[in-house]
Amino acid sequence: MEVLYYYYLLFLALFILSKLLLQKKRNLPPSPPSLPFIGHLHLFKKPLHRTLANISNQYGPILFLKFGSRPVLVVSSPSAAEECFTKNDIIFANRPQLLAGKHLGSNYTSLVWASYGHHWRNLRRIVSLEIFSTNRLQMFSSIRTDEVRSLIRGLVGGSTSTAGQFKKVEMKSRFFEMMLNVMMRMIGGRRYYSQNVVELEEAKRFGEIVKETFAVSGATNIGDFFPVMRWVGFKGMERRLVRLKLKRDEFMQDLIDEHRSSCSGKSQKTMIDVLLSLQETEPHHYTDEVLLSAGTDTLAVTMEWAMSLLLNHPEVLKKAQAEIDVHVEQGRLVDESDLVKLPYLHCIINETLRMYPAGPLLEPHESSEDCTVGGFNVPRGTMLLVNSWAIHNDPAIWAEPTKFIPERFVAIGGERDRERLKLIAFGSGRRGCPGEGLAMRVVGLALASLIQSLEWERVGDEMVDLSEGTTGLTLPKAQPLEAKCRPRPTMVNLISQL
Repeated sequence: MEVLYYYYLLFLALFILSKLLLQKKRNLPPSPPSLPFIGHLHLFKKPLHRTLANISNQYGPILFLKFGSRPVLVVSSPSAAEECFTKNDIIFANRPQLLAGKHLGSNYTSLVWASYGHHWRNLRRIVSLEIFSTNRLQMFSSIRTDEVRSLIRGLVGGSTSTAGQFKKVEMKSRFFEMMLNVMMRMIGGRRYYSQNVVELEEAKRFGEIVKETFAVSGATNIGDFFPVMRWVGFKGMERRLVRLKLKRDEFMQDLIDEHRSSCSGKSQKTMIDVLLSLQETEPHHYTDEVLLSAGTDTLAVTMEWAMSLLLNHPEVLKKAQAEIDVHVEQGRLVDESDLVKLPYLHCIINETLRMYPAGPLLEPHESSEDCTVGGFNVPRGTMLLVNSWAIHNDPAIWAEPTKFIPERFVAIGGERDRERLKLIAFGSGRRGCPGEGLAMRVVGLALASLIQSLEWERVGDEMVDLSEGTTGLTLPKAQPLEAKCRPRPTMVNLISQL
């Protein structure tokens, strides 16, 4: 038995030595010692973005890891990220074929999961021109305004008779419900959450689909890293993905079929109406699969983090209120056209995205051919993970990165183009998030309205807990935000008219 133990140690030593020599010969990026079969998976703890940041602090901002059988390049510096998304942008424009993409991405054909090529370019064109263009976003601005004002109305209880009293509110669910309403009114013309909604089961069904989609979309399935496991009984996650896919498709197909059978003489067309009209002329390009994608959780999470930070920094909240009071004339509520006049509000949003990016690891990419990053060779078929959280919290880049300092973005100003890859919450390059314009409109209007209309306090003397959750693709708060609010004295009459 003892002899076998020594043989095992010898084998392990030879394995590690051969790996190190091979890595040096191939000029691969630095890598911590790995184990046979599992690679570096034994090093990982939740949350993954912090684990990868710790490894990068030890081995450098460009890492070469093995997630089981899958080679992975981890990038944690602006210069390396820029090289990936500029010089190597086409090479890294592919997506790895993970199980989430197979099932939730309709066999890797959706915009998020399709690899670079004619099909993806066509999808991107549809989204850019027909869904997220400036004109299309402007067309839906009344929906966003209506839902934000409905949020304010709900927070004060629909009455200003107790305007002088603070009311305790839970903001996580409020933000989530508001975003579901915004997205579903834009997509399908339906509103699921309000005091008058009777389709409570339908609202609950849709909310659960959205939450589960974000919970299971991360690259955490063992079958993605050990393909053999798919054939020996480890199919629990795959079955869950298949069930979720069926629920999503059934729900969205009901909306599509409803719009196909309804009259088209509406004053305001939804996204489904727009795409169905295009489908009549180009059925091969505008298929139903294009219509089955929407996202809400990331924006709700960002708004919750922003309000948490403002509650812990009341001086920042007062400064934002003063800016709104100066640039929005008395007697009306802020609207989207005012956002360009509120630079400090944008600094608050940028600082929130810096500290708590909704996606701490950008969506994974995959190299379509051999390339170099930072002078290191990167083999074809390597999965790329850009750790935006590590870049946003690097003390070599940001002074006092753990502190909430919106003013740091005032200094950037016109230098934003040069600085942009230091703040990559929405990604960059060809695969950058096409919904950034919508996101900034919704978050900006919601925060501006909450700041303008209401006074805010913490529920107790203690600071708001800023602990991070560890589930899914997003970066949620571990504890839902609770706060106290009441209408500002100067806004009571306006709020009473909502």
